[in-house]
Amino acid sequence: MRTRLALAIVFAAPALAGLTLAPPPLARTQSVQVEERGFDALTRIPSATLVRAYQARIARIDKAGPALNSIIALDPSALAQATRLDAQPRTQPRGALHGLPILIKDNIDTAGVPTTAGSLALAGNVPARDAPLVARLRAAGAVILGKTNLSEWANIRSTRSSSGWSAVGGLTRNPYALNRNACGSSSGSGAAIAASLAAAAIGTETDGSITCPSAINGLVGLKPTVGLVSRTGVVPISHSQDTPGPMARSVRDAAILLGAIAGTDRADPATAQTDAHRTDYTARLRPDALRGVRIGVLRFAVGTDPHVAAVFEAALADLRGQGAELIDIKEFKELDDLGKAELTVLLTELKADMPAYLATTRTPYRTLADLIAFNTADAAREMRWFDQELFVQAQATRGLTDPAYIKARADSLRAAGADGIERMLRETRTRALVAPTNGPAWVTDLVMGDHTGDGGAGNLAAIAGTPHLTVPMGQVEGLPVGLSFMGPAWSEADLLALGYAYEQATHRRRPPTYAAHLPR
Repeated sequence: MRTRLALAIVFAAPALAGLTLAPPPLARTQSVQVEERGFDALTRIPSATLVRAYQARIARIDKAGPALNSIIALDPSALAQATRLDAQPRTQPRGALHGLPILIKDNIDTAGVPTTAGSLALAGNVPARDAPLVARLRAAGAVILGKTNLSEWANIRSTRSSSGWSAVGGLTRNPYALNRNACGSSSGSGAAIAASLAAAAIGTETDGSITCPSAINGLVGLKPTVGLVSRTGVVPISHSQDTPGPMARSVRDAAILLGAIAGTDRADPATAQTDAHRTDYTARLRPDALRGVRIGVLRFAVGTDPHVAAVFEAALADLRGQGAELIDIKEFKELDDLGKAELTVLLTELKADMPAYLATTRTPYRTLADLIAFNTADAAREMRWFDQELFVQAQATRGLTDPAYIKARADSLRAAGADGIERMLRETRTRALVAPTNGPAWVTDLVMGDHTGDGGAGNLAAIAGTPHLTVPMGQVEGLPVGLSFMGPAWSEADLLALGYAYEQATHRRRPPTYAAHLPR
């Protein structure tokens, strides 16, 4: 197993210094421009050429130069995958992602490449098979380029963690300002795609982990309805809220990627209705999709940053300019009460769900208690910057039959769903809700942890299990901020259509500058 691991980890983190390996030699190839290019342009380039170009860009930008540190491992078979795809006769049917190099967050099983969730406890976890969503990517013609760094254990280990740091991968930096945070837990996916290190990436979200790093890194990100995409082979936090989703530089690319990964999986009961709802998510992408649409404006979620508020007001003016009718929603009284109930749900389900995943690994760890013991024994590396108080709290929970858990789940689901998103949509007769996704990236502080600020209402969609799309809406002193579109369950096609119309009218995305720091 150690030999296989050494082959798989092309770039080792400082914590795995014993496995320091050089990048694979890049075959000579003509220079090809991949920066800021979308799927339509990239599919015209041979896949092997793309793989070599992205590998060279990763070596230049991620490991040297700005040293974003967004990629935790490269798949050593990527070039072979690409070569096979290039050899297919053009007369054969081709998938929507044919030849496109895609990055996978390192909490999703990918055959032959370690799935670590950023923890040294899983450093030797090399799955023999793909998670169903990865198998779907391959079936659509994608090349799996590698795995992205993440907030360790998807940011569920400590209340004082710094997003983007893991013991295996180190710290991912924001490509817009290297002293700023890339947000978590899909920080590596966000930074890598912002820097054009692959065509697109897959992230995962329990609450904010796709939408926050997408917005902060100037990307389009979609947290789907829970159950639209299989969670089998994904390191879990919560079966009530976990979902993978696409992260890309445009709405169209995100829609294509979503179409590839969505589908029913017998091993994941949440996906039972998926095939009845999945569709061609590109079919309704029209520049005039906002015309005549009523949209609810979540005024209570704007936050206190006047710079973000100003950018949001400009976005609302753009929506009106495209023919949307905006309805203000000024308050949501239960917003402050959701956090405690949600945490009870997440910690209870973490303890209950983790053993099922660990049982699929070749590691000696089978329970959350085993992981806590590992972290304690290897505290110098694992708990250098922050502790594991959330793990400890989760271990103390009483299981899925505990009345306190059952009540917390019912209360939070009602407040966010039936009495939250669903009620607001119904009472205002609107098709979607909009708000700032979050504020701009904060200065990374490994000692004190994240300083995320206020604003945004994405936790409503996270708790309710409903879709949430973020699209670039501008910058605050050089730092991207996103506009959120939220709707009822299975409304991904509708949200993507609205987001596409907004994107095409505004084109707010700007490439990263790789500034050493920004003074704000």
